[in-house]
Amino acid sequence: MKYRHLGSSGVRVSEICLGTMSFGDQWGFGSDLETSHAVLGTFAEAGGNFLDTANKYHGGQTEEIVGEFIARDRDYWVLATKYTLSMRGEDPNAAGNSRKNMMRAVEGSLRRLKTDYIDLLWVHAWDFCSGVDEVMRGLDDLVRQGKVGYVGISDAPAWVVAHANTVADLRGWSRFVGLQVQWSLCERTVERELVPMARAFDIGITPWGPLHAGVLTGKYTRGEGPGDSKRAAFNEGRLTERNLEIARVVDAIADEIEASSAQVAIAWLRGQGADVFPITGARKPEQIQDVIGATEVTLSAEQMARLHEVSKIELGFPHDFISSGAGEIVYGKVGERIDLPKPRG
Repeated sequence: MKYRHLGSSGVRVSEICLGTMSFGDQWGFGSDLETSHAVLGTFAEAGGNFLDTANKYHGGQTEEIVGEFIARDRDYWVLATKYTLSMRGEDPNAAGNSRKNMMRAVEGSLRRLKTDYIDLLWVHAWDFCSGVDEVMRGLDDLVRQGKVGYVGISDAPAWVVAHANTVADLRGWSRFVGLQVQWSLCERTVERELVPMARAFDIGITPWGPLHAGVLTGKYTRGEGPGDSKRAAFNEGRLTERNLEIARVVDAIADEIEASSAQVAIAWLRGQGADVFPITGARKPEQIQDVIGATEVTLSAEQMARLHEVSKIELGFPHDFISSGAGEIVYGKVGERIDLPKPRG
């Protein structure tokens, strides 16, 4: 795999990020220690160095599994973990974005991961309770203490991220260098505000769910079956006719170029820009091998257009309004003679 800088940071990460939510069995599904380590080893052999985990995953078991493996060569890995989600259901302060939960969560993650620093700490989700100043100052303190290298944010509105980075820039605090969002051929609404915002602030984009929980792998459209009953129930709401039609186009293109459906879906996402680093999970080594193969897949302009057409969304207001007849109102009658700069994003 190749390496690129994550957003405005100087850290170099592999073009594919390995998501680890399937490592562990405390949630009733996932991979055992040996299999999880086999997946990590396969990823490393291919040049992967970017790992994504979270304190919440399997009640902390996932961090323990990851920590045991990376201890063999800690400095090789760009290790990302998250805080925010509740770790103790009856404790009101063991959840959220507050400074109290942030500091407690980081100390717990460091113990489980068997390390003294986290390369990238994500705010796992915006809680709409903690103030932007409190969160950004707390994150900056962790960076200055050497416990965290960089900070990012996941599952938050564009206005929150823009507000936070503006405050950080004005105060000289550490800014978000990564944005984690749900993005795939089946879920493109992030293209309305979140993706353009990230590019305006030079924030790297790490999409989760690039295969839409298996919908884009062909398992539902090639007669392979959904797998275990728990995952089938989990995916029930995703199996819409629109999503299945998208999956069928993915399958057709995969057959044309002799690739897997998963590789085509990942290749489309990688084709959205050099600032995009798909997060892909794997419960078996062969699954991560298949995903890594997407780095060798190049889709033609015609194939990209077919995927865009079948999955396109309405951008809505104000995008549609500005690109319609409002153009003459904005630029006057000479609008067609003005060379406009390329929009960022």
